[in-house]
Amino acid sequence: MTVLDLAPLDVLDAYRTCEFVTLGRDGTPLAWPTAARRRPDGTLLLSTSLAFAQKALNIRRDGRVALLFSDLTGSGLAQPPQILVAGHAECPDEIRSGPQGAEEYWRTLFERQPHSRSYLAAPVRVLMDWYYLRLLITVTPHDVVVRPHLPAADRPAPASALVGAAQLARFPTAVLAARDATGAPVLARTRPVPAPDGFALDVPADCPALPGPASLLVHRHDERLNHLHNALVRGELRTRDGELRFVPATVVEPMGSGRARDAVRVLRSTRRATDRYLRRRGLPRPRVRWEEFGELARQARRRG
Repeated sequence: MTVLDLAPLDVLDAYRTCEFVTLGRDGTPLAWPTAARRRPDGTLLLSTSLAFAQKALNIRRDGRVALLFSDLTGSGLAQPPQILVAGHAECPDEIRSGPQGAEEYWRTLFERQPHSRSYLAAPVRVLMDWYYLRLLITVTPHDVVVRPHLPAADRPAPASALVGAAQLARFPTAVLAARDATGAPVLARTRPVPAPDGFALDVPADCPALPGPASLLVHRHDERLNHLHNALVRGELRTRDGELRFVPATVVEPMGSGRARDAVRVLRSTRRATDRYLRRRGLPRPRVRWEEFGELARQARRRG
């Protein structure tokens, strides 16, 4: 029996994405949406492209991580429980230009995200090769918490001039990334409410979040993992009258705000980031194993 067996595994497997938190260089918990695949040995497999390698760099400094399965979009489930997995991650500095060691991960991704198959077409390969240059992340769970589904608030949050208020107001809930007494990252889906001194949070009792560096993540995707958008509001968690307040400082939107010109900017930045990762290690750009990815995409098409 593994730690993951304490969770409803059919529910965990049905989630299309999860919120994944690592600790930044300054200790701030930084959460981003990602896809995870459960392995038979009870570990979880994730990956990140070289263009978004910060998660990998964070893990190599401090392997303490957490995953929260809480966005039901595309799962086919009605109000499923949330599943929090805390554990230790490893991410070797081994660039994978093919699917070896992650075949089922890619097969599932191609099935659940059909538009990603289009990146394999010859005309766009020159633009999208960075997407297939990956680092594999293995998470060994050591704790699992199952929470009830968190419905949206009964009424919209009031208008606010707080940093990040515009981004948070577009979503019914957000995910808090904070730290516990040991400094390990914790996650909780919550409904931020603007107040004069920050966002009031309704954090579940089983989330041992303490004052200190923190962030709030919002993200969305459709039923087929398309039309992705995410924003991270960084700041500090404080207490006021015995309640938690999140005081925002900055907003990060890596994929832009949804404007058409953002797509061009993202393509440029991802290629630059990939080149930078390789250059700092004195490595040539690996050749993507297009045919091997293509075969998995064809299997996914038949399976789906």
